[in-house]
Amino acid sequence: MGTEGALVGGRYRLDQPIGRGRAGIVWLAYDTQLNRTVAAKKMPVAPGHSEQSIAAALEEGRAAMRIQHACAIGVYDVLRDGPDPWVVMEYVPSRNMADFLTEYGTLTPDQTAFLGIQLASALAAAHRAGVVHRGLEPGNVLLADDGGVKITDIGFTGAGFNPAYRAPELSRGATAAPATDAFSLGATLYTAVEGVPPYGDHGGGPLRQPEKAGVLAPALMKLLREDPLSRPTLGDSITSFQAITQGRQTAFIPPTAPALPTVPAFRPPSPPPRPPKQPLVRISPVRARQLILATMAVLVAAAIGIGVTQLLFL
Repeated sequence: MGTEGALVGGRYRLDQPIGRGRAGIVWLAYDTQLNRTVAAKKMPVAPGHSEQSIAAALEEGRAAMRIQHACAIGVYDVLRDGPDPWVVMEYVPSRNMADFLTEYGTLTPDQTAFLGIQLASALAAAHRAGVVHRGLEPGNVLLADDGGVKITDIGFTGAGFNPAYRAPELSRGATAAPATDAFSLGATLYTAVEGVPPYGDHGGGPLRQPEKAGVLAPALMKLLREDPLSRPTLGDSITSFQAITQGRQTAFIPPTAPALPTVPAFRPPSPPPRPPKQPLVRISPVRARQLILATMAVLVAAAIGIGVTQLLFL
């Protein structure tokens, strides 16, 4: 178990927990070698910490490091600290979509379609890298403070899966594939716009017909088809979502977690303050004439005195 202040792998200092879910506690951490803030998580493994399950978790983490996409959380490092495997990821100030929907309600069809473009693009990048997510759901979609979107936990199996978003063929023993991610994408977007999962909270109910999705409904229903072979590809779904958004980037910036702690930057010493300027003395015209006449009188008297002194010494 990680504890606040612990140094994972002799490198990553655990500062504070920032999230908790099926995948365990996510820590705000600090990379003491590269001097940057990261997120760290102890990877869930099968009970008993068998060497086989630990090796499998580490392999999943290394596979996730191959994924490069703006909407996928970057995995920086995978390591073992004692008996526990850890994954170190980029830190993004955000909150997960499940919490957002609970607190603020559903998204509009336009927002959901734009979200679908981003999620489908990230999943397609993962598939090109040879990684299937296996468990996409609102809980591992992060809505960033700056309006961006990030998918996390790509390819990690140890946390288990939410049955409400799990493709039906997986329950029948099929192997996870891009088509199973397509189903999970459809169920996640359905929940975003409708407020409830398409087949109920446990995934075993009848398909609920969408009521709020509007023009987005046909694209969602295709992704939710029971036969994986009849589901559209992620590329086809992106095209459908783009037809709805028509180029509009309908992002949403949720109020989220506390701001990222920062180290004060070096600042050069400030120059000493300048002395205050003395206020100007204003003199009235009459007073000015009086001063001029007095000065002239003094000068005349001085000149007369000098002349008299010279006559006395002749």
